[in-house]
Amino acid sequence: MTSSTGSPTSTGGAAAWRDQPPFRADHVGSLLRPKELLRARAEHAEGRLDDDALRAAEDTAVDHAVALQQEVGLQTASDGEYRRTSWHMDFIYQLGGVAPTDEKLQVHFHNPQGDLDFESAALAVHERVRLGHTIFGDAFTYLRDRVRDSAPGLTPKLTIPSPNMVHYRGGRAAIDQRVYPDLEEFWADLTAAYAEQVRRVADLGCTYLQLDDTSLAYLNDPAQRELVAAQGGDPEHQHEQYIRNINAAIADRPAGLRVTTHLCRGNFRSSWAAEGGYDFVAERLFSDLAVDGFFLEFDDERSGTFEPLRFVPPGKQVVLGLVTTKRPQLEDKDTIKRRIDEASRYVPLDQLCLSPQCGFSSTVEGNELTEEDEVAKLRLVAEVAREVWG
Repeated sequence: MTSSTGSPTSTGGAAAWRDQPPFRADHVGSLLRPKELLRARAEHAEGRLDDDALRAAEDTAVDHAVALQQEVGLQTASDGEYRRTSWHMDFIYQLGGVAPTDEKLQVHFHNPQGDLDFESAALAVHERVRLGHTIFGDAFTYLRDRVRDSAPGLTPKLTIPSPNMVHYRGGRAAIDQRVYPDLEEFWADLTAAYAEQVRRVADLGCTYLQLDDTSLAYLNDPAQRELVAAQGGDPEHQHEQYIRNINAAIADRPAGLRVTTHLCRGNFRSSWAAEGGYDFVAERLFSDLAVDGFFLEFDDERSGTFEPLRFVPPGKQVVLGLVTTKRPQLEDKDTIKRRIDEASRYVPLDQLCLSPQCGFSSTVEGNELTEEDEVAKLRLVAEVAREVWG
């Protein structure tokens, strides 16, 4: 339903405010690290702050993040990923059988001003993959309790990298062939470890889990498929294996656990690594991936059109990432509403939600905008969602 100006308006009933994740107004997860937390991290790295003091600084920052998300009108609360340096490697290095190596991994990022490189330690799968402790379990427990005590109307959300991120950048070369002569055994162990992680976080009271996955979005970019081919992979069908991996990891999730995935093309200091619409993976992705919702970035032309959404089946939510986290400029409300209306030509308005297109700080460095900009964008998402859906 649209208004006389062509913008979608609340239809009430089926398209009204959602009471389960993903919510009409949602966000990907990471938030800009407060200056006080960055200072504490630096002092800890220099040996001038002990582990307990750093943990106290992180707790204070998370408390602030929960209050912020409640104040701007969101229904979900993440911990801002404040206890991490990287959205994915902090998790992956805690899997049994996976370790960093001396080799440096470089990812080339792009922005309107030029290019820059992100460098981190590469990883090696040197033993059979397994789950030891519950990764991020303590972090989620703190968030859960903080939400319960100070913001009971919010739903605590845990974000973790998808299993595919263990494989994508290193490919077969990062997996010891003496340990896994058959790659199918690697996939089986990896997804079993993830399935156990999913079960354990559900036992901790998690009802909203997000699997962050850049690989399925990267594979839409022909240049990225060329890299996969150079690694000896199968660029035409790798996305199908990746979809099966996620499905295996979440197949036995309890009924009360909602699972979403966030698919983006890279996010480092307001830059990106891949380009192109979701067309290449869309049919298999939307038809086969057994998640409850898809966080998709649509903040500019490099993200393509809404046309791939025609493959989204009934019962799945699409969270439109129409508010960019890469630039400080605040989007126009009417423009966002017109874009929601455009997306609703391919998938019903009742299956749509709104969010920023990515996290604000996928790595500790954060994107090139201020905390005030971040707050304004989150508030804008909540306001537009209320005006569109009720």
